[in-house]
Amino acid sequence: PLFIYKCRFIFPSTLFPFHRHASPEKFYIEACDDGSNDVLVIDRVSTEMTLTGIKDIPPSGVTRPICGIMGTIRLVAGMYLIVITRKRKVGNLFGHTVWKAVEFDMISYKKTILHLTDSQMQDNKTFLSMINSVLNTDGFYFCTDYDLTHTQQRLANTSPDFQEMSLLERADQRFVWNGYLLRDFFAQPEVSRFFAFPVVHGFIAMKPCCINGKIFEWILISRRSCFRAGVRYYVRGIDSEGHAANFVETEQIVQYNNSRAAFVQTRGSMPFFWSQRPNLKYKPKPQISGTTNHLDGFQRHFDSQVLIYGKQVILNLVNQKGSELPLEQAFAKLVNTMENGMIKYIAFDFHKECSKMRWHRLQILVDAVAEMQDEFGYFMLNSDGRVMSEQSGTFRSNCMDCLDRTNVIQSLLARRSLQSQLQRMGVLHVGQKIEEQADFEKIYKNAWADNANACAKQYAGTGALKTDFTRTGKRTQWGLVMDGWNSMIRYYKNNFSDGFRQDSIDLFLGNYTVDESVEGLTPLRVQKDWKFLTLPIVMLVAFSMCIICLLLAGDTWTETLAYVLFWGTASAVTAAVILFNGKEFVDAPKLVQKEKMD
Repeated sequence: PLFIYKCRFIFPSTLFPFHRHASPEKFYIEACDDGSNDVLVIDRVSTEMTLTGIKDIPPSGVTRPICGIMGTIRLVAGMYLIVITRKRKVGNLFGHTVWKAVEFDMISYKKTILHLTDSQMQDNKTFLSMINSVLNTDGFYFCTDYDLTHTQQRLANTSPDFQEMSLLERADQRFVWNGYLLRDFFAQPEVSRFFAFPVVHGFIAMKPCCINGKIFEWILISRRSCFRAGVRYYVRGIDSEGHAANFVETEQIVQYNNSRAAFVQTRGSMPFFWSQRPNLKYKPKPQISGTTNHLDGFQRHFDSQVLIYGKQVILNLVNQKGSELPLEQAFAKLVNTMENGMIKYIAFDFHKECSKMRWHRLQILVDAVAEMQDEFGYFMLNSDGRVMSEQSGTFRSNCMDCLDRTNVIQSLLARRSLQSQLQRMGVLHVGQKIEEQADFEKIYKNAWADNANACAKQYAGTGALKTDFTRTGKRTQWGLVMDGWNSMIRYYKNNFSDGFRQDSIDLFLGNYTVDESVEGLTPLRVQKDWKFLTLPIVMLVAFSMCIICLLLAGDTWTETLAYVLFWGTASAVTAAVILFNGKEFVDAPKLVQKEKMD
């Protein structure tokens, strides 16, 4: 029809490769690539998906350009279609455009929600806000014709059958954040091939750089795992399958004259069963499970790591004193118990070594692992596409959150690998150091700091700490001030908003599913204990009365002192009771089962 061709002219296919046509009965998703005649039809009543041609699109439908399909999800009001409505170009990866998804839209299959009760409408509104909360978390990336979920080395070691698969079928499921949303597409390969693609979550930077007049592409990709995904204090350690919390695979790629090299590192929570639930204290005490077989999950984790990445060097950066010491000792004991020659454990007390602004002492760790890094090497393809070398092992770094300290160390190891790669490619001259290339150093440091911020916001809710060192190579007073500010924001979010964020992630990833046919009490409407409302009010009234007594003095100073002491004691005692029962006052997840969080 004529109106379809007009739409293709108005909305270029490079920016909007799909058009969504909506009628009261069906959604029509039209692929706008040149010569394409495919249209995905989604029945809004039966939810059935079929393929048809352009001629079947009704001219009366409402048409909107979209950038892609994120997937579908069932909420209280029924099914919703989630689409990407705006994207931003990140760069070109070996001739393939990589996009960042910026804006999304959720369209209900149902034409009205009047069939819902008031409580169901409220629940549906809450679930919608949860999905939007995840979608509004920065860091979703996709490519419609290239696999972003695999490293360069994994892609080079694939079979012809693998190459024939659709992007969705061949993707590394650890990093497909819309995998659950696309579950209906998996059942229909002919649909998924043209209308569904994996979306990764994390960080991607692609920078054209120049050293010695030689232009090369420098790329940094961090892929967050969707297995045991969550927020800082509610998801720690591992699950029974060996999936570690906040697991991130970071790949640094450099391309010059059609040759390319890549260096991969990983980060993840200490892989045994421990927790650190928020309780209103600034730093809750970590708890190691005393009833679980740690070795079984630990073994599962490292078996998969060795299978995927080869030899493992663990860089444990936690404090070797205080509340973090038992975790370091448990980690070391498990490694020794397993007696696996493919795994080496190195403990480095980051805060102790770098105390009093002695950041140069990080070189101690870099030098200590230099021989192992040289042994592991890196992946490299020459300009003819022939594999010149492969990476035989990875560094698995962790601190408590696997954010701030971890990112600093990873950036240093990545720079050392890049030094060797650029020399081998002929970009750097013999004897030249990356640190001496001021323009590139600025690009490099800022990208790694941006990577730290992205990973931190996704897990802890704020930007990373210590990014002044990553950006400038030294610690600054302003950096300390910003770290203090971010720490305060983290405290508030971890205690008073992370329960909602955790529920949002669990709903988005399918760890919790909504059954629209069930009526009555849902986890969202579980009532809080009486203490939750009463004690804060009592404390606020007592504290206010204490201030009023100070401002409006009585007839004698003894009378004033008595009132101040009474109300001050009342507010202090109430505050102590609240702190003692801290876990009941924080924003805890409501949707997941308790054993998943412990």
